Amino acid sequence: MLTSEALTSEAPRIVSWRLMLADGSQRMPRRLPPLPPLLAIAVTLALVAWLAFGDLQRFQDTAPESEPAEEPTPPRVEVSEREAEAHAPQLILQGHLEADRELTLRVRQTGRVEALPVAAGSRVEAGTVLLALAREELPARLEQAEAELTLARAELAGADDLRRRQLISNTDYLRLQSGAARAAAEVASLRRQLDDTRPTAPFDGVLDRLDVELGELLQVGEPFGRLVDDRHLVARAWVPQRDAHELETGLPAELRLLDGSRLAGEVSLVGRRAEEAARTFAVEARVANPEGRRLAGASATLVITLPERQVHRLSPALLELDDEGQLAVKHLDDEERVLRTPVTLVDAATDEARVAGLPERVRLITLGGGLVAPGERVAPVAAEPAEATP
Repeated sequence: MLTSEALTSEAPRIVSWRLMLADGSQRMPRRLPPLPPLLAIAVTLALVAWLAFGDLQRFQDTAPESEPAEEPTPPRVEVSEREAEAHAPQLILQGHLEADRELTLRVRQTGRVEALPVAAGSRVEAGTVLLALAREELPARLEQAEAELTLARAELAGADDLRRRQLISNTDYLRLQSGAARAAAEVASLRRQLDDTRPTAPFDGVLDRLDVELGELLQVGEPFGRLVDDRHLVARAWVPQRDAHELETGLPAELRLLDGSRLAGEVSLVGRRAEEAARTFAVEARVANPEGRRLAGASATLVITLPERQVHRLSPALLELDDEGQLAVKHLDDEERVLRTPVTLVDAATDEARVAGLPERVRLITLGGGLVAPGERVAPVAAEPAEATP
């Protein structure tokens, strides 16, 4: 076995043999100069230091502080600045028209029709005789009753003189007094019966119907015609309970008729109790009919102008429901955060809605509102003028 000294001494021979095998030449190999000792020591120390401390960071007890993450970019939404405006909403109801006053005429005295002084359809004044019934024996009976009344009063006057002189008993005096009162009541009854044979118009109007003929026998309470006063008309309709609280008497009202014409008036009655079946309240409006048009009984649209209030105009597509199921609108505050404010729908059409409940000046989210939540910060972008107006 070769010693280290032998290997050292034999090294040139082995190298020389290997070189001869490689190129077949007989020249001696060139020996490399030895590395400087200090350089070798420095390389060795650098290697040991890297092995000991180079990956020490992975074995620290605490994780290294991470660099702060960049804040995410807020979502963009289009906004439009809006200001509140005064608006008088209208309540539109379907109803029908009736005459201001309408009365079914009935006889108050039995008798045969003796005359028809007024033709059906004629306009009459209050007090005009509308019908004449045969009086027969009523005038004679009245004449007799008046005579008996005169006699009874004369006897009572004589009894007064006797009573002052205490020549008549109190019982006889009271009997004469009762007779005079009975005779007066009979006269008054016969006079009323005579008047009832000539029924008159209780108010100005039109004799709209006359349902009797000459010679016809009428009994007490039987109708003979109808009197209508249509110089004013009353529009009657039913309002839903959600809108009834806004109504009050005196509000402007307009009637829109089927032929397109319109009549102006005002609300004259608002019901105090809802109808049980539909839970609606009765409402009436009184309008003038100066031309005397035949409108009583016809259908009409009643338009009531409600008190003025501040509203915002917007597209119906911007309305949404909040967590409580109420209509709401999204807008921005001064810090560019989303707010969702409940609103009241005042009126609406297919392309525009008017709502109340927003601040007087508001930055309304017109695009992107469905992608942001209340409280979220956003990046507002001004909407184009064409998009800002509904």
